[in-house]
Amino acid sequence: MEYVTDKMTPDDWEQVRSIYQEGIATGHSTFEADTPDWGKWNMAHLLDCRLVARSGDAIMGWAALSPVSGRRVYSGVAEVSLYVRAAKRQQGVGSALMAALIGASEKSGIWTLQGGIFRENKASLALFKKHGFREIGRRERLGKMTHGPLAGIWRDVILLERRSQSVGI
Repeated sequence: MEYVTDKMTPDDWEQVRSIYQEGIATGHSTFEADTPDWGKWNMAHLLDCRLVARSGDAIMGWAALSPVSGRRVYSGVAEVSLYVRAAKRQQGVGSALMAALIGASEKSGIWTLQGGIFRENKASLALFKKHGFREIGRRERLGKMTHGPLAGIWRDVILLERRSQSVGI
């Protein structure tokens, strides 16, 4: 499968949103029940750290960063979102996106990346650890699912972090 990692554009939104919805439907990607509209999503994510894996006109996955706080002291700390189209999982797309996102984050002055992953999501946990994230804690019963087959169930979230070796040292 041939693809390139590329900057996400507003024209990519419908495919990005579709992939995000696939992740939501699994019940193992996010507490979110619905995808937001472009305006809301756009405001919540860093402009220079939005990527897609593209094969021709088809988007196979996406990755983006959102700030963890509006406070200046945390300006170099961001949270990772990374989703791969169901039919393209376990084919290296997520790893390519993560590597590219790490590079983009460092070019943007981000010194710490973090992620919160449901403990049952073994594939995502392995992907993050492969790219130098370390587990720093477990947030027990962080939130209760509001949708899907896991609705009403309290979920634990594993908190992972990656500190840049070149930014903020």
